[in-house]
Amino acid sequence: MTDSQLIKEIKDGNTDLYSQLMRRYQRKILTFIYHMLKSANLELMAEDLCSETFYKAFRSLHSFREVDASFSTWLYTIARNTVLSELRKHRSSQVPLEESGYVPVASQDIIPEHAVLRNEKVNKVRDAINNLPEKQRSALILREYDQLDYHEISLILGQSISAVKSLLFRARSSVKNQLEPYLYEPMFEQFEGMRSR
Repeated sequence: MTDSQLIKEIKDGNTDLYSQLMRRYQRKILTFIYHMLKSANLELMAEDLCSETFYKAFRSLHSFREVDASFSTWLYTIARNTVLSELRKHRSSQVPLEESGYVPVASQDIIPEHAVLRNEKVNKVRDAINNLPEKQRSALILREYDQLDYHEISLILGQSISAVKSLLFRARSSVKNQLEPYLYEPMFEQFEGMRSR
């Protein structure tokens, strides 16, 4: 069944079908929320806010109109608003790594030096994305991680398509500028193609 068919059935009283919609979008919405929360070190709340998003969507499904936006776009908008509301509540709080409950686990199959370098690169990219202003970060996550098109992103962010393109350009430029010192550290200059001059 398509989203439209499922939604029609759910609106007609077959609410058990909502679990099918959840299964279709849960991973994408959870990933989006996780990345949105990362900048505030609140990623442990991602599952709760994902559940809250689907609960809000279910309660408001009667008001959903497909002529305004697709179900996925509408769902991302609810997720984004839910996260922004939570971030406002926790704006000044910072959770130290020791208290976050996160325990890094290294793979046994990877040479430790390579794992450290790869993790360092991943962390640098994440930090660069987390340093972006909220709208740039949202646009970049929706485009690069969730592979949404400009039109869908514009509906979710409430921006024009040209504004979304501008946000993405600024976001990518900022990430590149933040990573440039890391990519061109003097210790790498001996390698071909890595010279900063």
